[in-house]
Amino acid sequence: MNLESPKITISKSAENVFDFLSDVKNFEALMPENISKFELLSDDKFIFALSGMPEIVLQKKEVDPPKSITLGAAGGKLDFSLQATIASIKDNESEVQLAFSGDFNPMMAMMIKGPISKFIETLAINIPKAI
Repeated sequence: MNLESPKITISKSAENVFDFLSDVKNFEALMPENISKFELLSDDKFIFALSGMPEIVLQKKEVDPPKSITLGAAGGKLDFSLQATIASIKDNESEVQLAFSGDFNPMMAMMIKGPISKFIETLAINIPKAI
């Protein structure tokens, strides 16, 4: 299953956006209002939970400065990744898009498609507000 957020234009350079997203503690500021838990586990790993959902551990997996950052599931039963792709438009303007990718059985994919789509859209929309 592959899902993408809308592309969000930010009045910051690609380097600024990359630096912000590279620091996993900043993801707390991007979370939806219904977050029930956020805890930093290490410099590159955090756990979070949304109301009514199981806890998810994300870890920084790959970085390609200043173009992309990939977070992936760290343990647990589900294997998925969340990639932020950053494109420079001008010196102080860039565009960010989040992409979720996971391998789920059809029943699971049907159940989580809506909540995950809304989640990555909320993360993307909150990036310009948080930086």
